Amino acid sequence: MPDTPAPNPKPVAPVSPVTYQYPQHLRDAVADLPAAPGVYIFHAQADGLPLYIGKSVNLRNRVLSHLRTVDEARMLRQTQRIEHIRTAGEMGALLLESQLIKLRQPLYNQKLRRNRQLCAWQLNGRALDVVHAQQLDFATQPRLFGLYSSRRAAIESLMALADEHRLCHGWLGLEKLKPGKPCFRHMVKRCAGACCGQESSDAHFQRLLAALQGIQVVCWPHPGAVALKETCRLDGSFVQFHVVRNWCYLGSAASLAEARKLATVAAGFDGDGYKILCKPVLQGLVEVIRI
Repeated sequence: MPDTPAPNPKPVAPVSPVTYQYPQHLRDAVADLPAAPGVYIFHAQADGLPLYIGKSVNLRNRVLSHLRTVDEARMLRQTQRIEHIRTAGEMGALLLESQLIKLRQPLYNQKLRRNRQLCAWQLNGRALDVVHAQQLDFATQPRLFGLYSSRRAAIESLMALADEHRLCHGWLGLEKLKPGKPCFRHMVKRCAGACCGQESSDAHFQRLLAALQGIQVVCWPHPGAVALKETCRLDGSFVQFHVVRNWCYLGSAASLAEARKLATVAAGFDGDGYKILCKPVLQGLVEVIRI
């Protein structure tokens, strides 16, 4: 007896995807945002900590991208208003964003708002030691390499650098050498052999210096504070003078007279400021005015 044919399945109506919609009052807030550089702040209410602080060269587009991101729906439901601060350009936006996150401690900028225990490698003779910013002035201390949030991060970075350049973990103090035996990395062909006489200590040290050049921390190159002039590309009349000393951003002013007042503020080394400003300052990509 032939098998009974299976009945034709009933057609299943396609499920319409749920369209994500952000709060109407935030749609209205976007209308006030310019398509220009600056910093934006999501506020939950009039008082208390802000929810999120960000920066962009196009405030309107950047905030719209937040509002269209489903994963940020929780933050958007909490947001009651969006504040923005115009800057002349991207450098000013980067500096202001970093400063405001430290000052206002926004809820959703958790990684950036942590007070990190900044440390670096210091070369003492031929030995490398981890030093902390609380102990030394990183803005003026020579022979510093790398900027790290912890001792562990510094060690992991040096291990990676050693593997890349076939440096000896034993000579770097990362591994305790046994008399007459090579380091473990040499046995897996990641060490050129300074630990077992296949490479001289001088040759190893010169290769270490060459490897460290890419992560050297450059001392602040000016005797005091300077103003970094930035002109808005969209409006040439909008000029800001960003005041910096010891790689630390002290604020922005509309004139050199106002900038000189900001220059009197005490300033210690700032790792975020260093990362933002090192390239434009040292490579002459920004006009530097001593004040």
